[in-house]
Amino acid sequence: MRPDDLKIIQSSLLFSGLPGNLQEDIARSANSREYDRGATIFLQGEQASAIYIVAEGWVKLYRITPNGSEAVVGVFTRGRSFGEAVAFRHDIYPVSAEAATQCRLIRIQTEDFLRGIRENPEIAVSVLSATYAHLHNLVAQVEALKARTGAQRVAEFLLELTTCETGPCEVVLPYDKVLIAGRLGMKPESLSRAFAKLKDQGVKIAQNRAEIDDIGLLRDYAEEDPANSWAR
Repeated sequence: MRPDDLKIIQSSLLFSGLPGNLQEDIARSANSREYDRGATIFLQGEQASAIYIVAEGWVKLYRITPNGSEAVVGVFTRGRSFGEAVAFRHDIYPVSAEAATQCRLIRIQTEDFLRGIRENPEIAVSVLSATYAHLHNLVAQVEALKARTGAQRVAEFLLELTTCETGPCEVVLPYDKVLIAGRLGMKPESLSRAFAKLKDQGVKIAQNRAEIDDIGLLRDYAEEDPANSWAR
């Protein structure tokens, strides 16, 4: 564990609502580990042995469909946790986890976590809150797939990366375009077409960077009634 890892634990959705002494107890039982890009963290069907909080980099969760293709369930970065719901039930992982970039993860053993729940029921409330947040994100993904065009989903993705409220902005794409397409429920070729459509909205893609002429214009496009977009 590094000196600033306690701050990451404290700011994570999973533990942010706990008193400071409980956060420190959890930090003492945790450890951190670095993973190279493409490294497997755990596989679908394995017994849940730990809860993870991303300290650095990006992690993807995915499932292998019956036809052998990969379905991206979620992509997580600094401060985001995963694996807590199955650890709470001592169940198997329903997805696989892989390092989307070089990353470092804070790892909390399942048994340490369950012991903490038995001793401090407040931790169980934090688990429920985190589980609800994951469910809310999945519902939002389903809504976007059904109610937004591909170009609108890409626009929303770019807006999530921006630090600007108005005017022009440049953002760095955090991971490769194949994973971006998977996260947005698209094929790589569909992502390329979506990027091309966004040129009319003032978006230019150059390698791993996106130059946005006007954040407000792009936001209006992302929030536009999809029926208007489909009619174009």
